[in-house]
Amino acid sequence: MTGRESRLVWTVAIAVCCACLAGCASTDSKQQKAQAAAPRSLSVAVAQVQQQDVPVYLSGLGSVTAFNTANIKSRIDGQIMRVNVREGQTVKQGELLILVDPRPYQVQLDQAQAQLFKDQATLRDAKLNLDRYTSLIPSGSIAQQQVDTQKATVDQLDGQVRTDQAQINNARLQITYCNITAPFAGRIGLRQVDPGNIVHASDTNPMLVLTQLQPIAVIFTLPEDQLQIVSKRMKNSTLQVDAYSRDDQTKLATGKLLTIDNQIDQTTGTAKLKAVFDNADSQLWPNQFVNANLLLETRKNSTVVPTAAIMRGPQGTFVYAVKPDKTVEARNIAISLTQGNITTISSGLNPGDTVVTDGQDKLQSGSKVEPRAGGPANAPGGSGGSTGSGAPTSRTSSAGSPAS
Repeated sequence: MTGRESRLVWTVAIAVCCACLAGCASTDSKQQKAQAAAPRSLSVAVAQVQQQDVPVYLSGLGSVTAFNTANIKSRIDGQIMRVNVREGQTVKQGELLILVDPRPYQVQLDQAQAQLFKDQATLRDAKLNLDRYTSLIPSGSIAQQQVDTQKATVDQLDGQVRTDQAQINNARLQITYCNITAPFAGRIGLRQVDPGNIVHASDTNPMLVLTQLQPIAVIFTLPEDQLQIVSKRMKNSTLQVDAYSRDDQTKLATGKLLTIDNQIDQTTGTAKLKAVFDNADSQLWPNQFVNANLLLETRKNSTVVPTAAIMRGPQGTFVYAVKPDKTVEARNIAISLTQGNITTISSGLNPGDTVVTDGQDKLQSGSKVEPRAGGPANAPGGSGGSTGSGAPTSRTSSAGSPAS
């Protein structure tokens, strides 16, 4: 083959390769344009509409209050002989706490008893003389005035004997005060005195503080508009109250509503309510701030969706419902109650429907979606209405007060 023929063959081969590459590029461009023209599926979080019992709570900020608190002070003057308890100890009613030196009062008791013995002897002699004078009146051997004077002397001595008896009782009472006992069962706080200290009845500071922790109370507030329904429910049953930590994540105790205060605070428009807790595990402490959740009612077999699925627009409240063909439609709904991360639906959805809980801002009716699990944070709570952390999912309705 000559050189000219070789060059001709190479030229033809190069032309064929260029034609093939151009054809392939054209094919790829057409495919890309076709893909760009096709609607893309949007990845969204979804959750199923569920049917469950929904507890309705009224929430208020509360403070733990001891049922009884006593500042233990001395009612007498004296030296402390013994402190019979430890700081933080739980004592029973009537248990000895502090012993004040009783010896000075024992001496006073002995003196009063001796004086009583002496005055009783004088009284007996005066009564005998009165009897003698009275027997001489018929014979005229004694004047009536002398008899009357002797009778007055007997009465005076009788009064002195009664005074002596009162002094004895007072001395015994002082000895009783030397034994300082617990007025009720409770927990001892930090003591302020030690054995050997001198205490006085006029002292301002207490020797120790005794606080009753079991049971214990929580006083919390609710808006005045909710008092009527709470009062109505109290007449029919005992209402449950749950106490949660300040961050509203940890359930501390469960008790019952005791009473409603007799007046409304006009400055805040709220009223105080008092709940009582057994506090067997000592989770509540006096002056502790808690969140009180009053269980007003439990709505049976309610249709619920995650609150994150709720959207609001010109046509009202709606959700994006996912259809079997993985497209969405905007569906208007009627909200019955919103509490925490769940919302109760009265119409517009049925249990088992799928709704979008995240990514709604990119959607419109007919959009193609690729569903993914919404996660525990977006799913409705269980039958008890609580999350896994123990905090209640239910709160006062943002759609209005719960129906009575």
